[in-house]
Amino acid sequence: MQHVSDAAQLSTDAEPPLSASIEAILLVVDEPIDEVTLAQVLETPRDQIAATLRGLAQDYDDAGRGFELRSVAGGWRLYTRPECAAVVERFVLDGQQAKLTQAALETLAVVAYRQPVSRARVSAVRGVNCDGVMRTLTTRGLVEEAGVDTESGATLYRTSSYFLERLGMKSLADLPPLAQYLPELDEMDSESMTPSSGLQTPAETSGLSAGEDGHEQNG
Repeated sequence: MQHVSDAAQLSTDAEPPLSASIEAILLVVDEPIDEVTLAQVLETPRDQIAATLRGLAQDYDDAGRGFELRSVAGGWRLYTRPECAAVVERFVLDGQQAKLTQAALETLAVVAYRQPVSRARVSAVRGVNCDGVMRTLTTRGLVEEAGVDTESGATLYRTSSYFLERLGMKSLADLPPLAQYLPELDEMDSESMTPSSGLQTPAETSGLSAGEDGHEQNG
């Protein structure tokens, strides 16, 4: 009996496989976790961590699992597969509206393509005051402050790492080539400029669909 007890204790104390340890961490993180952090926590060389992550991603793809492992925003995180989006949306939303409005999508697109940019510049592009929408995007963590314009003293804004995470992109270089639809910065001075067409596209393709609160308002 003593031998059985000792064996059970050894089994409990044994370190789990590296892949299992990484999976366990991935299941509890609320943002992409980088390879350096994983290497430090698991006391394992970064190269080995990277190889294991790539192996796990390939295993999930080969098995056709309902989730996938992506490298986004400088780290790794588990995501549900795009083909399962409709099912997940029904489960999460349960009929409730939790999406961005058309105004919020257009404003977010302007910030994404012209960052760092001030609220006044964004309003000039869209032809309407965007202060309220900018506050909504900032509150939701999609947009963040990026310093102050040295000439005007206006606060500048940029998209956040959470924005990249939501779109499943590694960097802004992955944005669709839609910059030609936006006026140049030196053309943004007029407060009466009309909104550019198609500005909502990059956000829509990411799942940030129209319908969420982000009501356009002054001030």
